[in-house]
Amino acid sequence: MTEIHSYGVGDASYQAAGQLAGLTLLVNDFYDYMETLPAAKVIRDMHPADMTETRTKLIYFLSGWLGGPRLYQQQYGQIRLPWFHQSMPIGEAERNAWMLCMEKAVAEQPFAESFKQYLIQQLWVPAERINAVCQAHQRRE
Repeated sequence: MTEIHSYGVGDASYQAAGQLAGLTLLVNDFYDYMETLPAAKVIRDMHPADMTETRTKLIYFLSGWLGGPRLYQQQYGQIRLPWFHQSMPIGEAERNAWMLCMEKAVAEQPFAESFKQYLIQQLWVPAERINAVCQAHQRRE
């Protein structure tokens, strides 16, 4: 029998991620990997020394992105991921380093395996879009 999930519908993904508490654990694990994995040094160096606000911003972004409260928009205004990142040198190596940290962080979470797979698949979409926009911006310069 095939399992049917409603991830991506309403707040189903937000609920599957454990709401704000689950997203906080995910993001903390993600940035812990960014701090420690040698392959992630290239992206860690793009961030400020104090990552407190950076962590909060990702938690808030993921909340709205996964169908929960739009905390990022409420706190910081509209987010345009590709535009925000276009001034950064994000290529395939940086995209892959970001995804490596996220894949490792997702693997540690108590999420259902089907949600882990769904989440990683969905995270590749903005990661690739940011990469494409940044590459196009750098070619124009």
